[in-house]
Amino acid sequence: MRAAAVTGARGVTLAERPFLTMVNLRVDPASEAAGRIGKTLGAPLPGLCGHTAAAGSRTVVWLGPDEWLVLSRAEAASVAAELAEALGADPGSVVDVSANRTTLELAGPAARQVLEKGCPLDLHPRAFGPGRAVSTTVGPVAVLLQQVDAAPTYRLYPRASFADYLARWLIDAMSEYGGPELP
Repeated sequence: MRAAAVTGARGVTLAERPFLTMVNLRVDPASEAAGRIGKTLGAPLPGLCGHTAAAGSRTVVWLGPDEWLVLSRAEAASVAAELAEALGADPGSVVDVSANRTTLELAGPAARQVLEKGCPLDLHPRAFGPGRAVSTTVGPVAVLLQQVDAAPTYRLYPRASFADYLARWLIDAMSEYGGPELP
């Protein structure tokens, strides 16, 4: 991926951001435990599909009505221990799933157009913008797709075993943006 960059007005780059801590959290969102977990994280758990919450170095992504993914650069064991302590004896689960996925970052003026080649979502800014994240597919690969900023920068979280294939798919999809735009 070192050569996975297209420069110019239609530029786009692809990079791996390895070793991101990912902790899967399941808890009843209406429970006291969910409130304690929100305080531990520094932000309440997002309550709607596609929403995220960020506090400090952590981002919480909504995965389902009672499921979230906590993303962090902190050590996985400490993040999982904090969340497990906040969960206490209440029903739910806290599981370190960091080894399950890797992180690919696609950024630049043409990043959205590259994704649109193989993603069924409406990625136009009126429908999908910074702070949004959903489960979808890019090409034939299932991913969690997050838009980080308006640049736009996207993070794709595929299963680790599909990361190489997805990276090659994205590099191929990026290749046309190195030439001039046709009318």
